[in-house]
Amino acid sequence: MTQTYRLGVDVGGTFTDVLLINEDNGELFSAKVPSTPMDSSVGVLNGIDKVCRAARINANDVSKVMHGTTVATNTVLTGTGAKVGLIVTKGYRQILQIARSFVPGGLGAWVIYNKSEPMAPLELTAEVDERIGSDGTVVIPFNEDAFEKAVNELKNEGIEALTICLINSFANQEHELKAKVLAENMLPGVPVSISSEVIPEMQEYERAITTVANSYVRPKVQYYIDNLAAELTDRMGDVKLDILRSDGGLSSAVNASNFPVNLLMSGPAGGVTGAMWVAANAGFNNLLTLDMGGTSTDVALIEGGNARLRRETTVGDVTVKAPSVDIRTVGAGGGSVVHVPELTGALRVGPQSAGAEPGPAGYGKGGIEPTVTDANIVLGYLPASAQLGGDLKLSLDAAKNALKEVSDALDLSVESAAEGVYNIVNENMFGALRLVSVEQGYDPRDFALIAFGGAGPLHANALGKLMGSWPVIIPPGPGVLCAYGDATTRTREEASRTMIRSVESLESAELEEIFYDLARIASLRFSEDERDSTESSFQADLRYEGQGLTLPVEITIEELGSDLAFLKDKFDTVHEQLFTFSLTQNVEIVNLRAVLQGPQPQVKQVDDTPTLSDEVDEYGTQLITYDGKQTNARLIDRSKLQSGARISGPAIITEMDSTTLVLPGFDALVDSYLNILINPSED
Repeated sequence: MTQTYRLGVDVGGTFTDVLLINEDNGELFSAKVPSTPMDSSVGVLNGIDKVCRAARINANDVSKVMHGTTVATNTVLTGTGAKVGLIVTKGYRQILQIARSFVPGGLGAWVIYNKSEPMAPLELTAEVDERIGSDGTVVIPFNEDAFEKAVNELKNEGIEALTICLINSFANQEHELKAKVLAENMLPGVPVSISSEVIPEMQEYERAITTVANSYVRPKVQYYIDNLAAELTDRMGDVKLDILRSDGGLSSAVNASNFPVNLLMSGPAGGVTGAMWVAANAGFNNLLTLDMGGTSTDVALIEGGNARLRRETTVGDVTVKAPSVDIRTVGAGGGSVVHVPELTGALRVGPQSAGAEPGPAGYGKGGIEPTVTDANIVLGYLPASAQLGGDLKLSLDAAKNALKEVSDALDLSVESAAEGVYNIVNENMFGALRLVSVEQGYDPRDFALIAFGGAGPLHANALGKLMGSWPVIIPPGPGVLCAYGDATTRTREEASRTMIRSVESLESAELEEIFYDLARIASLRFSEDERDSTESSFQADLRYEGQGLTLPVEITIEELGSDLAFLKDKFDTVHEQLFTFSLTQNVEIVNLRAVLQGPQPQVKQVDDTPTLSDEVDEYGTQLITYDGKQTNARLIDRSKLQSGARISGPAIITEMDSTTLVLPGFDALVDSYLNILINPSED
């Protein structure tokens, strides 16, 4: 019988992770290869070759490739996007310069804040005579001659992408559609983005910046996806390529190329979707996720089996109106550089990173700067037997030499300085976890903590202790869980419409009709073979009358009765959770939205029958430093652990892609899905 395989790929700052899944029996094969920042597709293809060799299959046996990419993110962060031209309605030429007059930072930030240049500069912004009213009526007809003149001027400036954002086009896209046809004929090969297709919702600045960002990253993303798709087809035949969106769903390669603004948080979203898949199978629906890689740590909250989403995405100091998983990032990773500034004499960790080349000093690849990984090596948490992808050999001497400069500056032993590094990086991650839990109205003690990424399991037990979140879950293959999420998530598309109406003035039948129409529009982005098997969900962005803030509220068709008063109750509940109060004012709808998801991947989850014996074979011991004391920890090979196994700390559990630390005073249990569950000891 022919076996079918799907493959997930996640590109990180240090490593590229690849996970191959046999869809018939759930068998997993994983690989880690160094990332290739100059061209990340090289690392992707290297990883695919490596994992196919490990599984002893031909590359053309893989039918689907799901890819989380950071190309769009890095393009924004490095300022290397396209030369973007912008065409707006007459009178709105300075829309990006005026923006929202918001200065990020604390008190006094306005003194030191340097505003970045808009992605479409003023000299490449042109105006055109036209106007649509807020009700969708044509106030001033579209002037084709003026538009063609503006396009020719931008063409002479050598623009590489064009954005068209006309006033009130969310209410009527007639003028933008005319403009798009004209521009594409005049600018062959130059991608044209119009706001009524990218984000057909009110608020002119948000619509403009989002569409400009789409144009800014589009040529690079399009080039990357087209090249990768061609390489995959050449090596793997008729393979389907899907790209992970910021909201945790998959998008076809074509849709991802046309609307890359939806990919700005593609990479981190993979870990959250993987965590949801693994934890749901194991019976955990409320989770805090901890994804600690080589460069940074991403955290998120999952409630009731669903990740919390935001209706905006922020990369650097650019905020766009595109849906994304509510992920908070802190510059704390295994490669985070440790230093002691002369001015303060205080130990600092990150946000600078040693990256993939040369990496931490303990990797023995020429790095000399001390990092978090070096501290873990010195403390004994990363023993010489740690596999680190199977290719790296750790150097304790190099790690100690790198940390000696830090310990001398602090007048401490190398071990004490290393423990200080470990504790500080944990506090940094603790702060990020509080952002998605306590500051959103959630008690972290009501959630389990699932840790992954190459470095996450080393710090998970300590973070569980700080948060009071139990159990701490270490999934199988934690270092490649982001790739697992890419491989097990569903295709997702959405359509939205602005409609400012008081809930009291709206009939349920009208609301239901709009939702079904939006679902029809969203379904057009699915392939024909997927449309009949999609699932629909619906949302309304609500606010109190007179309020500027809107909050999304989930709505089911079954809830729509003759009385829509339930919408206010739902909105009040969400408002109270976030802000501790609600108001008596009427509630009004601002935006309506339909979200469609494709069929659930048919991937069989490995389920092991628990063994009767809880004995664990150890292959040695390792001297570790914890809480200022030295003690011996058992060394355990995770590949030999069976379900039902119990491990008392201190213990170090090694595997190909990560290392798990069980601290003294804690116990670990291997469940029937081979997750490691860490809890405080009953003693």
